[in-house]
Parts: sequence; structure tokens; C-alpha cells
Amino acid sequence: MTDERTPDRVTAQDVARLAGVSQSAVSRVFSGASASAATVRKVREAAGRLGYRPNPLARAMITGRTRIIGLVVAYLENQFYPVALELLSRALQARGYHILVFLAENATDLVAEVVGDLLDYRVDGIVTASVAMSDELTGRCSAAGIPVVMFNRGQDDPRLSEVTSDNLAGGRLAAEHLIAAGHRRIAHIMGWQGASTGRDRAEGFARAMAAAGLAPAAMVDGMYSREVAAAAARALFSRPDRPDAVFVGNDHMAFAVMDELRFGLGLDIPGDVSVIGYDDVPLAAWPAYDLTTIRQPVNRMVEATVEMLLNQIEGDTAPRKLRIDGPLIVRRSARILQGDPA
Repeated sequence: MTDERTPDRVTAQDVARLAGVSQSAVSRVFSGASASAATVRKVREAAGRLGYRPNPLARAMITGRTRIIGLVVAYLENQFYPVALELLSRALQARGYHILVFLAENATDLVAEVVGDLLDYRVDGIVTASVAMSDELTGRCSAAGIPVVMFNRGQDDPRLSEVTSDNLAGGRLAAEHLIAAGHRRIAHIMGWQGASTGRDRAEGFARAMAAAGLAPAAMVDGMYSREVAAAAARALFSRPDRPDAVFVGNDHMAFAVMDELRFGLGLDIPGDVSVIGYDDVPLAAWPAYDLTTIRQPVNRMVEATVEMLLNQIEGDTAPRKLRIDGPLIVRRSARILQGDPA
């Protein structure tokens, strides 16, 4: 007699019966708990023959875990974030977690709405990428027992964990490289000053300039926007006393600045002006830009973020704040020695 049950009605009991094991053995296999290799093979073979798929919602009701992680990102125009999100997604999926990705601008009400949705989904944890958390929102997550790790954004709140590159050190490296190359009129088109990344890179740059006895030629907030950065470059480099070098707060803006300098103002890079960015996205290595930049160690940042989040899910609730050094990647957009183009 043919079994006419549809696959969505196949139960764990059916799989156990066909595999010749207990229902608890089936549960162990699909929850990732300990089971012998022979049991795993028999259960998965039976499940495949029956078309059985475990019900994650039912499992969540039993275990209290959905194995879902929410990823919240402010914007994807910056080429750094698609790379980071792909790595985060792959790393979490390799650990048996499903991913929900939400876009949320940095406006407090929009972030609160998105995180509220994630709490409704009963996610096991949240990673925010360049998104700020209000005190109220942090309190809601804490009260719900949902750990939050901030990726590439810092915040003073001691309840929050965060993983960033060492932005202070990166800003310092950029300034020191330009000073060593003989530049003295060095401008900084900053990352958004509402973000810790933009502020810290600017502070590291300013400290290195002061240590060398130099004042920045200009420090302008580029807002992490291509359009704003290009307009800032037009204004700065149209002056009679234009800068001879510029450190740009991220590669996304640096590409726009380089395009404006070359095609809008007819300047040679690095002959007339050296340019340094921050992030080292894949496009930075393309011959069209060949951008000298500070590398964000994204692989190490992702690894640390995932470990930090999963440790908190498992009960290690102590918040941590981690900054990871990133190197200067020397290419041809900035001079290396005075009078000697890279």
C-alpha cells in the first residue's frame, strides 16, 4: 500500500520508525546534539526518503532557542559592508544559525523599529553594523535576554559589546605616512562625526599631526557620503593654498574624492596630491584607483564578533570591547618618499 502522506505531514516519529531509532535520537540529530555517526547516517537517510524537514518553530518552543541571528546594517553603499555581511552570514551559518538581515538608517526611531521586529522574531542574538543603540533599546534587549554585539561601531554604554578596528591607530598611520612623504598641507575629509569610527579616525589623524608640529590644512565632515566628500574635495582643492595631501575617512568617499580631483579639477594623483583612504575594500586594489589605504581586518573582526556573540548566547554575559589593529596598505595613490611618487 502506497503511503499518501505529503512531506509536510511527515513527523519525527515516522523518521524514527523508518530509521529504527528512538524519537529522541531523531531530535538529537537535528538539534546538533551528541549522536553516533551510525545514528546520524540512519536518521538522515530516513529523513531524505520521507522528505522530512524539522520544524524550527516547534523546536524553539521546546529549547527556547530559535537559532536565528539578526543582522542590522545602516547602509550598503559602502563596499565594506556587503563583504562584512557575507562573512558574518557564512560564519554564523557554519555554526548552525539562520540569518535575518534588516536595513536601518541611523535614525533612532528606525533602529528601534527594526530591533523591535527582531525581538518579536525571538532571535537568539543581534549584530549591529554601524548602527547606534539608544539606552532604551539596549535596556529592552537586555531585559529580553538577547545579547547584542556592535560591529564596526563603538559606544560608551558598558552593557554593549563591540568589535572595531583600531581607528585611532589607523588615523595616526595615515597621517604619519603622509608626513614621512614630505607633505605639510594635509587635509582630512572625515567620516561622519556622529559615528565613533569617524571621530576616532579623525582624532588619531589630529594627534599625529600635532606630534609632528603641524596643523591640519582642513578637517571637513564627509558624512560617509560620496556626494558630500566630492563637494568637500572641490572646495578644498579649488583654493589657492590647496592641500598637497588628503586622508579620507573611508574608501567609499576616497573613490569619489579621487574622481573629483582627476576629472573635475585636472589634478594628478599622486603628483599633485596624495590620497589615503580607510577600509581596503576590493575596489581599492583596482588599477583605476590603486588606493593607499588603512585595511580593516574584516576577517578577524568577523571571527571575534561571532565568538563574542555565541559566547554570550551560551551564558557568558560579560560585555567586551575589542579593537583590532589594521595595517597601512601602500599602493600608488600616495607618495612614499618626498619627491618620489609611489
